[in-house]
Amino acid sequence: MTPRPEVFKGVLTRDFARHYAEMAIVMLVGMGVLAVPARLASGALLPSLDPDDPSLMLARMAVIMTVPMIPWMRWRGHAWAPCLEMAAAMLVPAAGVIALVQAGLVESVAILMTAEHGAMFAAMFVAMAARPREYSHCPTGRDACPRMEDEHRGEVAL
Repeated sequence: MTPRPEVFKGVLTRDFARHYAEMAIVMLVGMGVLAVPARLASGALLPSLDPDDPSLMLARMAVIMTVPMIPWMRWRGHAWAPCLEMAAAMLVPAAGVIALVQAGLVESVAILMTAEHGAMFAAMFVAMAARPREYSHCPTGRDACPRMEDEHRGEVAL
């Protein structure tokens, strides 16, 4: 069996995988719970736009997946910097896919959604791998967690 590359040493742990899965679940729940309210809100705020417009739909999807992730991460004890990095990992790929739509390069909504989600999950992994202590090796209690990098790790306020 080949040893893991040095770059992944200490990153690919069960805690890391669990955290990644938790965030994916929170994102999916966010999509399920917030999809209809977000569609209604975007229709009310932007009545001149077609609610089925691919760019609007992709942007709305990125936001409704990101919004619940930030409170979840804060509840898990993460500082603001990792939360904002993770939000960027969600929103930047969405902006890139929306650029493909606006440039007229891709019209298939299925391809666009697949590209958006694939890029988001890859960007999430990169953001997490950049802070391996933040997402790995954490005991059950938040107060005992060595991964937090700021002095306010017990702070939960949003």
